[in-house]
Amino acid sequence: MTVREMTPYELLGGEGVVRWLTDRFYDIMDSDPEVRTLRDMHPADLSGSRQKLFMFLSGWLGGPQLFVEAFGHPRLRMRHMPFAVDSAARDQWMRCMRQAVGELIVEDWLKDKLVESFYNTADFMRNREG
Repeated sequence: MTVREMTPYELLGGEGVVRWLTDRFYDIMDSDPEVRTLRDMHPADLSGSRQKLFMFLSGWLGGPQLFVEAFGHPRLRMRHMPFAVDSAARDQWMRCMRQAVGELIVEDWLKDKLVESFYNTADFMRNREG
């Protein structure tokens, strides 16, 4: 199988790496004062959020559809409607994910592809002006 035929899930290294990426994302979010607004949108105990994002990312990256199997279609915008997701929230989310991806991936082409895809999805989540 060539690199072009591999899913991002496979390119990253599978389940363990997606779990690491998810955990690192939440570790950054939980400790970076620059993303306090984003952190405050989450429960004090992040274990459920970590698990759901891991499950979602597994399928989103081309691996097992864990989230769909457990909860059905992600309906991301609908699930995020209770939260005020504006450009600032998007940018805070991206700050955490960009850092996690940057710490994990050394290949610039893969890093750029993932960051672009994450940005497009995060931007789609916006439900408030600004």
